[in-house]
Amino acid sequence: MKTKNDRASWITGGRVPCSILPKVTRANPLRFVLLGAPGVGKGTQAERISEYYGVCHLSTGDVFRAAKDLQEKGTASPTMTRALNYMLRGDLVPDEIVLELIHERMRCLMCGGGFMLDGFPRTVAQAEALSEFLEEKECALTAVLNYELPIDQVVARLSGRRTCPGCKAVFHVTAQPPKVEGVCDHCGESLYQREDDVPESVRVRMDAYEANTRPLIEYYSKRDLLVTVEADGSPAEIFNRTKAKLKNVGPEVSP
Repeated sequence: MKTKNDRASWITGGRVPCSILPKVTRANPLRFVLLGAPGVGKGTQAERISEYYGVCHLSTGDVFRAAKDLQEKGTASPTMTRALNYMLRGDLVPDEIVLELIHERMRCLMCGGGFMLDGFPRTVAQAEALSEFLEEKECALTAVLNYELPIDQVVARLSGRRTCPGCKAVFHVTAQPPKVEGVCDHCGESLYQREDDVPESVRVRMDAYEANTRPLIEYYSKRDLLVTVEADGSPAEIFNRTKAKLKNVGPEVSP
């Protein structure tokens, strides 16, 4: 079984080394930013991109999810603790705190194996800060991958999801149904539909994503970095489409 990189440097922000170092270091490492609304299959594509191109998947969501555990262990930085306080109140973490968290992890952005940022930047201000840092280090983004899917298809994907409260496995009523309707294949618990997967909630989430992300898409489009990928079809079809699009970026974009 393949060992998965624990991305310790990224998760903690300290000097702890990652369990797996890059197999290949490049003179010009591949540096991607990943954009995509909930339900477009961005997580699946992130895994495939990371494995195929050898870049490290750097998700801010993983950092936020690890914050409470790190605080309980006494290893959370003051910035991470401040971020956690906002999250526990149900508030968005302000740009300045997000940028401080990224700054604590800057050595990950300079890793010779390259990176794929997921969840950052989320605003134009964050994108500008990232650009300034990379310019200071005389390096640049390779491409910004933007996965798009019509809202009706997103609603169908998310509203069909069913989650196990026990083992957290996820099924889909049509695309990946359980063997017994409403029952988890793995632990036998009754499956349920998350509140934010109800069609009305999905549309609200999509409206919020569109409002928040459209300026970011325009920002990267003006800088000729945006690569838009249609996210319909199977994961393999979408990934093949991604590779074909990236070939047009330049010959240096190869595994």
